[in-house]
Amino acid sequence: MNRIKVTPEEFELFSRYILDISGIALDKGKEYLVETRLNPLIVKYGCTSYMDLLKKSKADFKKEMENEIIDAISTNETYFFRDKSPFELLQHKIFPDLIDKRSKGGPKPSLRLWSAANSTGQEIYSIAMTLLEMGVSLSNYNIKLLGTDISDAAIAKASYGMYNKFEVARGLDTRRLNRYFEPKDDQWKVKDELRAMVQFRKMNLMKPFIGLGKFDIVLCRNVMIYFTSEDRRKIYENISKIMEPDGYLLIGSTESLVNDTPLFESQKYLNSIFYQFK
Repeated sequence: MNRIKVTPEEFELFSRYILDISGIALDKGKEYLVETRLNPLIVKYGCTSYMDLLKKSKADFKKEMENEIIDAISTNETYFFRDKSPFELLQHKIFPDLIDKRSKGGPKPSLRLWSAANSTGQEIYSIAMTLLEMGVSLSNYNIKLLGTDISDAAIAKASYGMYNKFEVARGLDTRRLNRYFEPKDDQWKVKDELRAMVQFRKMNLMKPFIGLGKFDIVLCRNVMIYFTSEDRRKIYENISKIMEPDGYLLIGSTESLVNDTPLFESQKYLNSIFYQFK
């Protein structure tokens, strides 16, 4: 399949369109990304150019093509227990501190966590596994683990909880694989105990945060690099509004809030960084 080249004019128009529908900013130099990710859609819809694809997408009132473009452009690189240190931080510092404080409020404490760039579910399932291994389950805690993503395809995969051999090999040892997954059709499916702990929904971080409630912990890891500095500031401001006053914010290990928001200050535990309100 020959790849159709994107012209400078098409790239500028498509970049603006993608920014409008998803908040993802594509700078010059990312032409290859448009070509590799969207060329299959050009073939699928019989388009002669990227301009043709853009026109057809804008004319699609059901927004099915728009969703396919978002699915194609958004990066879904993830794996179980990615980077390890955030999960060690949760297990040894954040969860124990929150459980201690929330346990004073009643016999069945509440614990609410949001993975704001959930992708295909590996992060939120890893968090659920961490809680179960700490003895925290739905039977003794009011748990809400929410995973959101802008991609319909990513949310569908996360909700179904089915992963191939390559995906489970990334981050899962044999013990966890056998405890939390069951083989099915040459793949591995999340067991009911784990699946019952998590919820998924589609969400665009550039849209208002409606109906989320308040969270003790928000993970927004490795996603802000796709937004402009102004949009990052707005997103962090919106995140601050749905966090409990003593809540925790975790971002990617290579990310920083220094130039994006003055609302949080960094805290350090062993080799890990997390953020709380000033």
